[in-house]
Amino acid sequence: MKAAVVYDPLAGPVYSDFVTPHIEPGQHLVRVTASAISHVVKSRASGKHYSFDGILPFIAGIDGTGVTEAGQRIYFAFPPSPWGSMAEFAPVDVNLCIPLPEALDDATAAAMANPGMSAWAALVTRAQFQPGETVLINGATGSAGQLAVQIARYRGAGKIIVTGRNPQALSRLNADASILLNDDNAHIAQAFAEQAGQQIDVVIDYLWGQSALAILNALAKHTPGLTPVRFVQVGSLSGAEIALPSVVLRASPIQLMGSGIGSLSLAQLIQATGEMFQAAVPGGFTIATTRARLKDVAQAWSQDDSKKRTVFVMN
Repeated sequence: MKAAVVYDPLAGPVYSDFVTPHIEPGQHLVRVTASAISHVVKSRASGKHYSFDGILPFIAGIDGTGVTEAGQRIYFAFPPSPWGSMAEFAPVDVNLCIPLPEALDDATAAAMANPGMSAWAALVTRAQFQPGETVLINGATGSAGQLAVQIARYRGAGKIIVTGRNPQALSRLNADASILLNDDNAHIAQAFAEQAGQQIDVVIDYLWGQSALAILNALAKHTPGLTPVRFVQVGSLSGAEIALPSVVLRASPIQLMGSGIGSLSLAQLIQATGEMFQAAVPGGFTIATTRARLKDVAQAWSQDDSKKRTVFVMN
């Protein structure tokens, strides 16, 4: 079969032949219809993600949409190594497959799955977000951040605060408040302090780095009372680690947690994706996509933009 195969993590995937998988008991042989590039997919393909097992060669992709042997349209995730979702076929544990809503097309579902999964899992599963609460989404202009805003709104947020570096992209989110992450550190600190003083209930952090440290410092100094603030760390798009003073955690009611592969079980991640899919149509969730052919994987890989999800459509 044809697939996007990684022979060298430094070179990225190439369109190549790969042996067609034989399924084991408890697996579906899924005929793949669509699979999307995501930050996790690119990180695993480069060998840098903590879940990478070191087996080479392997097929890129951790999830996608497809059709089972019985003709059911499904979303699937986590084919066992060395298999991946960017191929004509993928062997998948039956427990890691969920039916797709009829009104959601395969390419949109594939594009929405990973960022929607991460947003729903962080906000709903980990943070246990409640209607009326205030949420701050740090790094809201990427695909996952945009979906997090939509999910928070659908789940009845009382106030949504967003951050990002692009003022036009921030304004399009129609949030209740926005904080521009420019180079004026004093301005950023003051903006976070003002919002923290009005009570932030949940932080969904896609950036880490200095913006996350500024938020944590503001929460420690300005959070009123002892109402818990759930800080959920999802990604490190800023690419920087931080030196977190221990007093930040001692002097405030911050509950610091992560959300992702490992902090949640595969079953929990699949459940979060299914819940997100069921909300996607009534919630009117949208995601910008670029469709590509699998044979063009090398070119699409280098041109992928985090603001627009690249989806490989197989037919």
